Amino acid sequence: RLAMARPDVAFSLTLDGRSALELPAEDVLSDGQLKRLARIMGREFADNAIPVETGREGLRITGYAGVPTYNRANAQMQFLFVNGRPVRDKLLIGAVRGAYADFLARDRHPALALFLNCDPAFVDVNVHPAKTEVRFRDAGLVRGLIVSALKHAIHQAGHQASTTVAAEALAALKPHTGYEYQPSLPVQQTPSYRAPEAYDVSRDFQAPFAPYAAPAFVPGARVEAGAAEPPPPQEVSTPLGAARAQLHETYIVAQTQDGIVIVDQHAAHERLTYERMKKQMEEGGIARQPLLVPEVVDLDPAEAARVVGRAAELAELGLVVEAFGPDAVLVRETPAMLGQMDVKGLLRDLADDIAETGAALSLKERLEAVAGTLACHTSVRSGRRLNGDEMNALLREMEKTPHSGQCNHGRPTYVELKLADIEKLFGRR
Repeated sequence: RLAMARPDVAFSLTLDGRSALELPAEDVLSDGQLKRLARIMGREFADNAIPVETGREGLRITGYAGVPTYNRANAQMQFLFVNGRPVRDKLLIGAVRGAYADFLARDRHPALALFLNCDPAFVDVNVHPAKTEVRFRDAGLVRGLIVSALKHAIHQAGHQASTTVAAEALAALKPHTGYEYQPSLPVQQTPSYRAPEAYDVSRDFQAPFAPYAAPAFVPGARVEAGAAEPPPPQEVSTPLGAARAQLHETYIVAQTQDGIVIVDQHAAHERLTYERMKKQMEEGGIARQPLLVPEVVDLDPAEAARVVGRAAELAELGLVVEAFGPDAVLVRETPAMLGQMDVKGLLRDLADDIAETGAALSLKERLEAVAGTLACHTSVRSGRRLNGDEMNALLREMEKTPHSGQCNHGRPTYVELKLADIEKLFGRR
């Protein structure tokens, strides 16, 4: 941790006459901090890290955070520093969890190294004998700054997924020889990748990377067998390429300039639906549609009480409910943008979500958690046939939608395989 905090200083460690650690001094003005972090946290972290930098009211946060699909089963790859001092502070850990809550399953943890600098008078370092815990004069300001900085960094990553996704896929395909796959090209250097310029997913799907308009994504049509024709060059040149096939009515296979992309259609559309809901919430609320016949959903009394207790919050999401006796809920209106849905299944899942989140989250975080459940229930399902236009429209919307590289549960929505790596599988390289 000391070496991470001071990349400008060389560190060496000798144990029993043998060199256990050799870290040369790095030039902090030319990515020296990331180079030092890579030596300690691993090259994979550097390949999947996004820069974090922000400041407000005398506080400054810098560092690097992993994209959401680069995650861990525990929090051991989270390093936090205050004025160069390594700390394990509950406030900071909670802020990191809150920033990634929208992108990771609850049992997964991001990898990151954050450095907070402030006036020494702003922080009390004598809370713990080992000085690993600190107390801030304005804890709310610090938490808000960390959450906003991390969310902004994740937003800037666009639809980027981690390089480890492709590495794991190719390792599973390759006969086991003890060979450890290393990606030919990190995501950050991939020529086809480009961060979105505008955070707008409410308009009709308009590809920002090709001079043409993509048709609206309305799932339902069947794919007719026919002669395969080369895709238009302008589609192949886009980051996620041109759709060539749908396999098992679940996976879209697209061709890029230098490889292929495999998309999980349900996971991808779930994220897109969720981002549209969040945008509508930010713009003043989600439009509702009344049901011709209100639907009664039977729940146990505790579940019904939990749902009715959050009726005001659910109404902000376009779901209007009211009590119908002690063990049932009446649904009068649903979000207009979601169309037909399994109302009974949705209410049961919402009751479980509310029980799990409880009052620990802020109103906005609770709304986003419920919106994620709504999106999952109404996204295009696995087993739905899509035609070529619909598949390409889904790819184009993914390209212009932030966070579309992972679904609401932190799983990747697509895998990109480089042609050079596929050729290795068949011994062509």
